[in-house]
Amino acid sequence: MRSVTTVSRPSIKWGTLFELLFLACSLCMFLIAGKNPVVTSFATVFSGIVLEALPFMLLGSLAGGLIEVYISRDRLISRLPAKTWQTVLAAAALGFVCPVCECAVVPVAKRLLGKGLPVPAVVAFLLGAPLVNPIVGISTAVAYSFNGSVALLRLVAGYVIAVGAGLVMGRLYPGRSALIVDKAEPHNHSHSCGCKHGDSYHLKSHHSRQGLMNAFRHASADFIEVGQFLVIGAFIAALFQTVISRQSLAQFTSNPVSAILVMMALAVALNICSEADAFVAASFRFVMPFSAQFAFMLLGPMLDIKLVLMYTGMFRRKAIGALSACVFIMVFIAVCCIHYLIPAGAR
Repeated sequence: MRSVTTVSRPSIKWGTLFELLFLACSLCMFLIAGKNPVVTSFATVFSGIVLEALPFMLLGSLAGGLIEVYISRDRLISRLPAKTWQTVLAAAALGFVCPVCECAVVPVAKRLLGKGLPVPAVVAFLLGAPLVNPIVGISTAVAYSFNGSVALLRLVAGYVIAVGAGLVMGRLYPGRSALIVDKAEPHNHSHSCGCKHGDSYHLKSHHSRQGLMNAFRHASADFIEVGQFLVIGAFIAALFQTVISRQSLAQFTSNPVSAILVMMALAVALNICSEADAFVAASFRFVMPFSAQFAFMLLGPMLDIKLVLMYTGMFRRKAIGALSACVFIMVFIAVCCIHYLIPAGAR
């Protein structure tokens, strides 16, 4: 006797209604003041951020879908080091194997969470992968006139901070207490793609066309889920870039600490991809000290508006606040040490 599968009617969430209202208001603003130079500049910056981030986010979603289907939880767990701190050390360096920017790292991290990777290691991967990868190293060296020491310093500092933040978050939130409810259980798969199967189902079909289709379904679900936060974050970042002028920052150059804090605030607000932010930082070479430029390159890939919004799909609000404060403090201390301990000629 054939069983009948009941398909439940999808419910409209408050978040979806907010996004529709947000897009409607944005469209009305462009229709009313579309010829205004400020609005035109805003539209250009907004579209540039989105178009720059979308290809990398798509690659990250595809990587996450392939991880979901083709890598079993048992295989992943068996390859991990026995101790958590060793897993954190390895996860912070995964960017060399999986070179993704912060636009693409969140979907991959969410799939690794679902496979049972410890939260401290996932945090280390989230923070380290956008910095500790060869593409970012090359772009940084090119931006600073092929200065390899700047690129190496950025990679090393990013790795140390990623490891430190991962270990701190593991202490503050043991187990999986930092995660929201639907991400706390690695065995439950219930996505908008409609797939509720576990590892056993995927592994049986991963040699067939069905396995590849399952990977695409998971990738599309991740892409849509993360993309909504990207759009909102890009909107806020475009507002900051349109309102704040570079000339207004010149008054902070006399004090290195204030210059560092200003550039860190800009890094959080501007949401520039880690593979391109070195060129933006280098453009401040004659306005800001090197330590402030370095703070911009170091903090941006770890903490910006769109990342915080994307984290809301993984972590609890208190955990996001703790992670943001931890990263901000660590970056500030690291950059101050670089400014006062490393001679200017050695950078």
